[in-house]
Amino acid sequence: MNYSTYIVTLSTLLLLCWSAPSKAQMIPEPVGDEAVYLFLDELAADGVITLNGVVKPYSRLMIRQKLEEAAGWNDLAAKEEEAATGRSDQGMAGKAEAATGDEVTAVTGTTATGSRQQEPAERNAPLTRRQQKELEFWLGIYSPGEADAKLKLLLNPATAYYRDSLFSVTVSPILGLTAGVTSGTTSIIPDGGAPDGDRTRKSSIAWKNGAKVYGNYRNWAFFAALQDNHQDPIMGNPEYLTRERGGHIKNGTDFSEMTGGISYMWKWGDIAFLKDSPVWGSGYAGTNILSGRAPSFMHIRLHLKPVSWGEMTWIHGWQTSMVIDSARSYWVTNAYGTEYREHYRRKYFAANIFTFTPTEKLHISAGNSVIWSDPRITPYYLMPIFFYKSVDHGVNDGINNSNSQMFLDISSHNIRHLHLYGTLFIDELSTARFTTPDYNFFSWKGGFRTGNYSFLPNLWLTTECTFTYPLTFQHNVPVITFENQGYNMGHWLRDNSRSW
Repeated sequence: MNYSTYIVTLSTLLLLCWSAPSKAQMIPEPVGDEAVYLFLDELAADGVITLNGVVKPYSRLMIRQKLEEAAGWNDLAAKEEEAATGRSDQGMAGKAEAATGDEVTAVTGTTATGSRQQEPAERNAPLTRRQQKELEFWLGIYSPGEADAKLKLLLNPATAYYRDSLFSVTVSPILGLTAGVTSGTTSIIPDGGAPDGDRTRKSSIAWKNGAKVYGNYRNWAFFAALQDNHQDPIMGNPEYLTRERGGHIKNGTDFSEMTGGISYMWKWGDIAFLKDSPVWGSGYAGTNILSGRAPSFMHIRLHLKPVSWGEMTWIHGWQTSMVIDSARSYWVTNAYGTEYREHYRRKYFAANIFTFTPTEKLHISAGNSVIWSDPRITPYYLMPIFFYKSVDHGVNDGINNSNSQMFLDISSHNIRHLHLYGTLFIDELSTARFTTPDYNFFSWKGGFRTGNYSFLPNLWLTTECTFTYPLTFQHNVPVITFENQGYNMGHWLRDNSRSW
């Protein structure tokens, strides 16, 4: 399949979406902005909102909808509390009216679904004072603004935006600073084999600066962000076991990254062509399907949610293999001398994940992925609903041209103030050798988060365990390892690791 055929396929998908009516847009919010993600997860654990957190980044639209859902919950809870304590003039009739879905619609403009359909006794706990203040803060951040066709400048948050009935654009700076102290032991043996050297302490500092712009026109949305990163010492190197985002390091301490894309959204789905770092899986100390630590890459993303109990996400991406293609590399001679111009081997990535909600607040997700280098574009991996491991066995029978994986994720908020979750990532698994652990390459994660009880508010306990077998994220063919630009795309601790 050549590039012209590929462009025709993409154009057909966009044309099919053109006729779908919509007034919403899909602008992803970077996962690096952890505060709003943690706040939404906290609200979900408290039973305030329903949230499927297996696929990130979330869109700004989704974040705003969930914040409005929490605001509706809090208003209803306050009314119920007034009715229960006799401070409301409506008495018991007012309490019954407050528990209906009509008032939720009046507050948020949406139908009474999800967590708002619980019994009144289950939802008579308003947000804590800290949560209310944080909710007001985030609602101010993600408010679309007034569509008055005027250019406005704001100081908090620092933004410049324009909005009318059809078009909107927002520009804001990116600034961040982190400082700390790292400690360790210098080894007496040069290769690091003996940990009995002197104790060392070294200060570390990291900052980021840049700008981002995003906006929409009707059903179309666009966004772009340019960010320069400085780390001293550089903690984002691929060989370091840290959660720091990496990139193409220059001058030993600096690297920059450009992200962005365009998207089209309709009533029950969206399609986007973007450069970003997807994060798949549940967890608070890193996920083990797609962790987001690897540098961003260009990909097509399709998200469909035709029913309330099921949704799917599919991506098809172009990655950087860091493996030299000697057949395409060559010598050049110019005024600066003679040099060898290197080309990397091509590398592609496709993945899908399906999420089912058999009961409210229980999300079961399953999917698979594949990495390949040759051929350049293949129609088999352009099918969003295929099981790629089976396709790999059929298309590459007898050869080793691709690397496929499977994964399963379960997340439950069914018990209030408790989030239970688990993830299984499988690279190779055979029932014939299931009892031989050395030949089953998989990574699993399990954990829970609980807290914010009435007797101890605003305090959370998180317990998480991750176990990854050797060679899980590796492959004997370097060009098709589970990496992008030399960074492992799975858990940041990589293979042969465990954490608690």
